[in-house]
Amino acid sequence: MDSQFYSRVAETLTGLERDGLMKPERVLGSAQGGEVTIGGKPVINLCANNYLGLASDPRVVEGAIEATRRWGAGLASVRFICGTQEIHKELERSIADYLGFEDSILFAAAFDANGGVFEPLLGEEDAIVSDTLNHASIIDGVRLSKAKRYRYATNDMDDLERVLQQARADGARTILVVTDGVFSMDGTIAQLDVIAQLAEKYEALTMVDDCHATGFIGEQGRGTPALRGVEGKIDIVTGTFGKALGGAMGGFIAARQPVIDLLRQRARPYLFSNALTPAVCGASLAAIEIARSADGDARRAQIQANASVFRTRMAAAGFDLVPGEHAIIPVMLYEAALAQRFSARLLEAGVLATGFSFPVVPQGKARIRTQMSAALSTAQVERVADIFAEIGRELRII
Repeated sequence: MDSQFYSRVAETLTGLERDGLMKPERVLGSAQGGEVTIGGKPVINLCANNYLGLASDPRVVEGAIEATRRWGAGLASVRFICGTQEIHKELERSIADYLGFEDSILFAAAFDANGGVFEPLLGEEDAIVSDTLNHASIIDGVRLSKAKRYRYATNDMDDLERVLQQARADGARTILVVTDGVFSMDGTIAQLDVIAQLAEKYEALTMVDDCHATGFIGEQGRGTPALRGVEGKIDIVTGTFGKALGGAMGGFIAARQPVIDLLRQRARPYLFSNALTPAVCGASLAAIEIARSADGDARRAQIQANASVFRTRMAAAGFDLVPGEHAIIPVMLYEAALAQRFSARLLEAGVLATGFSFPVVPQGKARIRTQMSAALSTAQVERVADIFAEIGRELRII
């Protein structure tokens, strides 16, 4: 046994605790929803990615159960050996049709989708131009590729053009511009209309990670390309079934047919991970159907209404909010220890909302990231804003 190693681990954990950087896991005693149970106590849930409120919807649950009954618990295999069932192909067709692409490919997680997309498609002669605030999965995926790497200041279109000019001047064969559709810590929505224009000008491809948009942003919830009016101009979209579309797990890449065909042959997370369980596929199919329906429209309207009420009340109380139009509404507290203390007090008062600090967000930018969903009523949102104000005054933040 290496006692020094374990001593270093213990010291690191002590330092995290001291600096207020420990991330406690809240154990739910209920299904995911607008209200959950923790320690036998009901609390209003303000931090799930359950945007459409479908994670425990009976139709989605039944979709998972029926798929399990018909197709079994799992495949015990990767897709290219004997892990592909008809339900996998059905889900791939469904998400591709929903988002307006020729085909899609499934992954065990959206992290794997972003981890597996770059290396098979781009080589040493190519370039990847990435927003500085892109998700960790994009950063890791880019690192696995041999393509040259360029970064531009987040959502800064002048800087993006500068970097595109540099990549072209450096002789890049193919340039891929990649961005989050929605930046998950801030709720900022990418300027895909401008990105698409610049990509066309410099003959670049475009890729969008739309995990925090698919299902509830844009017309019919088709995501940020629909919101920005650039459907058909984005080359690759990655996304998840673990947020608005049922809240389970699993990711996808949607693109033109040749791209998907090559990824099936070369994407390592696809080739070396078990196929998605039938339950996840069945639940996701049900969620997509709901998202495309009038019920989906009503749920999207509820999200917008909740966000408007919460922003108005919190701003009136004096909180510092990150401006935006998304269901993600960060409440800025700046100090890590304060964010953790505020989160703990919220839980005591009946609200589940997580504090975020370094390394999830930059040093000095700690916050409570709140997320609106269709599972929340207007009365619950108003009650939560009042509780925030009470604790804000108690901790002398407002």
